[in-house]
Amino acid sequence: MQGQALVVVRPQGLYCPAGDFYIDPWRPVARAVLTHAHADHARRGHGAYLAQAQAAGILRARLGGDIALQAVAYGEVVDCSGVRVSLHPAGHILGSAQVRLEHRGEVWVVSGDYKVEADPTCAPFEPVRCHTFVTESTFGLPLYRWRPQAAVLADIQAWWQANAATGRASVLYAYALGKAQRLLAGLDTTTGPVVVHGAVETINHAYRAAGVPLPLTHRLGDGLKATDLQRALVIAPPSVQGTPWLRRLGAYADAMVSGWMQLRGTRRRRGVDRGFVLSDHADWPGLMQAIAASGAQRVWVTHGHVAPLVRYLAEQGWQADALHTLYSGEAGADAAEGDEA
Repeated sequence: MQGQALVVVRPQGLYCPAGDFYIDPWRPVARAVLTHAHADHARRGHGAYLAQAQAAGILRARLGGDIALQAVAYGEVVDCSGVRVSLHPAGHILGSAQVRLEHRGEVWVVSGDYKVEADPTCAPFEPVRCHTFVTESTFGLPLYRWRPQAAVLADIQAWWQANAATGRASVLYAYALGKAQRLLAGLDTTTGPVVVHGAVETINHAYRAAGVPLPLTHRLGDGLKATDLQRALVIAPPSVQGTPWLRRLGAYADAMVSGWMQLRGTRRRRGVDRGFVLSDHADWPGLMQAIAASGAQRVWVTHGHVAPLVRYLAEQGWQADALHTLYSGEAGADAAEGDEA
C-alpha cells in the first residue's frame, strides 16, 4: 500500500509524494500544509505554509509575521502538482482543518486533531467522504466519554462562584490556544473579573481579530485591587502551576481543565483542587462517529491510543493500520505556551 499511498511517513513527517508536500511536518521542509496552530503540528522553519484563513493570525503570532503563508477558505481547492488539496472544518480550535487530498480518483483525508461537539469559538466539524481516513486517537479508548460541554461549564461556573463567596481567586489551568478561549466564550463573567496569563491574551487578540467574541480580560499588572482578585477567574497555561506568577493572587483555589482529568490518578498527580473534564479532542463515541461518517474503507490511526483503536476497527471490518507520527495530541498543546512577557 505504501507505494500507492497518497500519504506516507518520512523522517520529516507525513508526505504526499504525488503533490510533493508535507502535512504538519516535524522537521523543516519546502512546502507544508498545516491542520492547525498547536505546537506539535505547526513548527518553524518551513519554506512555505498552506493553512486555513482563520488560523493565519495565530500562526503568524507563533511562527513569525514574515512566514510565507498561503491562507485559504474552507473548501477552497489548491492544485499541488496535480493533487487537489482542500481544507475542511475539524472543530478542534480556530482555523483547524482536515486536509482532503484527491488524485486520480482516490480521496484521502488527514484529520489533524478534531472534536465533533461544536463550540462557539471555531467552525464545527464537518465529515468529509473519502476512501482513506487518517484519524487521530488521543482519547482512543472506550472509557473516554465526555459529558456535554454545557454541563461541564455549569460545574466550573458553580466552582468559581463558591470560591468568590469565600474570597479566593479561581485559577483554571487550560491550554492557551483553544481551550482558554472556549472557556472564556462559555462562562458567565459577571461573577467577577477575568484575569489571563500573557500567553492566553496573545491568542485572545488573534481570536478577536478573526471575529470571535470574547469577554473583557485583564492582565495581573492592570491595576486590579486585592478585593477584585478575590472574586476573579484566572486562566493560565498549565506551565505556570507552582510558579511565582501565582503568588501575586493571594489566596486561590486551582483546577485543571483537560480530557485527562477523567482519570483520577492524573488529577492526583497534578496536585490541583479540582479537575474538569473538557477536551478539544474527540472522545471514543466521537471518533466512531467521525470514522463512520467518512465512509472510508481504510483507516490509518495516529498519535494516542493507536493499537486499541486499530484492533477495534479491524474487528468491526475496517482495513485499519497504525501510522506512527511525532504528534502528541492534548499532551502537546501546551508545548509553546511560554511565560508571561
